[in-house]
Amino acid sequence: PEDPPDISHGFVIGGRAGRAPKRLRSPSTGPTAGGMWLSRFSSMVVTALLLAQSGLLLFLVSRPRPLSPVGGEQRVHVLVLSSWRSGSSFVGQLFSQHPDVFYLMEPGWHVWTALSQGSAPTLHMAVRDLVRSVFLCDMDVFDAYLPWRRNLSDLFQSAVSRALCSPPACSAFPRGAISSEAVCKPLCARRPFSVAQEACRSYSHVVLKEVRFFNLQVLYPLLNDPALNLRIVHLVRDPRAVLRSREQTAKALARDNGIVLGTNGTWVEADPGLRVVSEVCRSHVRIAEAATRKPPPFLRDRYRLVRFEDLARAPLSEIRALYDFAGLSLTAQLEAWIHNITHGSGPGARREAFKTTSRDALNVSQAWRHALSFSKIRRVQELCAGALQLLGYRPVFSEKEQRNLALDLVLPLGRSSFSWASSTAAHPGP
Repeated sequence: PEDPPDISHGFVIGGRAGRAPKRLRSPSTGPTAGGMWLSRFSSMVVTALLLAQSGLLLFLVSRPRPLSPVGGEQRVHVLVLSSWRSGSSFVGQLFSQHPDVFYLMEPGWHVWTALSQGSAPTLHMAVRDLVRSVFLCDMDVFDAYLPWRRNLSDLFQSAVSRALCSPPACSAFPRGAISSEAVCKPLCARRPFSVAQEACRSYSHVVLKEVRFFNLQVLYPLLNDPALNLRIVHLVRDPRAVLRSREQTAKALARDNGIVLGTNGTWVEADPGLRVVSEVCRSHVRIAEAATRKPPPFLRDRYRLVRFEDLARAPLSEIRALYDFAGLSLTAQLEAWIHNITHGSGPGARREAFKTTSRDALNVSQAWRHALSFSKIRRVQELCAGALQLLGYRPVFSEKEQRNLALDLVLPLGRSSFSWASSTAAHPGP
């Protein structure tokens, strides 16, 4: 079998590596034969150069363009960067339901499923390269992770993408209408996989939600890529609330836990030492610090920190700001949908853990204060002290404080902590 392409240094943009050419042996017959050999050799070199040039031109011509079909403006790419059980499915739907957005949920899931014996750091570049291809609407990147004969339903959580439930991908909903996963799934599951690429190229914004990046530096090649117009939404949530939600979905997260902990393919369901939560907290600190403390100039105006609790408290104002960052507008239809989905009754049933359903968003954000023991909360606070401080979450020092909902544990984030004011002089913008 042929060797796989080398993905250890940057993006895989070519095909499979070919075999090395056989060594040419010099002829021993005399000047005339030598001249003929040199002539043939020169011809071979020219032919090879022409073929290489033709191949390069073909690649450049066929390469997916970041241009939007609407007005010829550059397509906007948004990466929602988060971790499991942080409200990322909800934020993903805020983008997915927008009529200008092509959205996919966690395309990196395919990489981690196929290469589950790896660890998060060793899989970083494979996930990054897949994300880049999807941003450019090049869905051939899934050839390495999906069966040869595949339908739309083979794409992870395809039915949660409104764009894949409406034309040109499928006709379950009119383009621009609010979609429903339950309705879309049976109607669109058997649509050909190729419609995903066609649909992607018809939108002005491509938004991907991903939970499989544990530092920001691995994304720097994407931020520097002239083919991309990338903006990063970094979604965080109180680690104590994350723990409570993870305990409800322990079985579903077992494989991912193993990859986070580098167990060489062993699934980890029980995590009494809270090692995964600790690593998630460290990753959020690494990402936030890289983006806000002496950040590189190419990050200017392309990173936004969002706390789930702020979204729960003031959904419309926070979402307007989020849309503005992404170059989107809040429509009346979306405003009504957002109000309904954040003003339901209760925190939602356990079976709805991975679904975006109508819930009381504020109730959801505070549920951990009733559900967790104080001993667990104290342990999380010890492991995630840096994250609590950096991201603006107040620790509790007794069970009485934990249960007292009048005590606000979400602190205001100082503007100076997450602005470019302090870094403009050191890192002038382009």
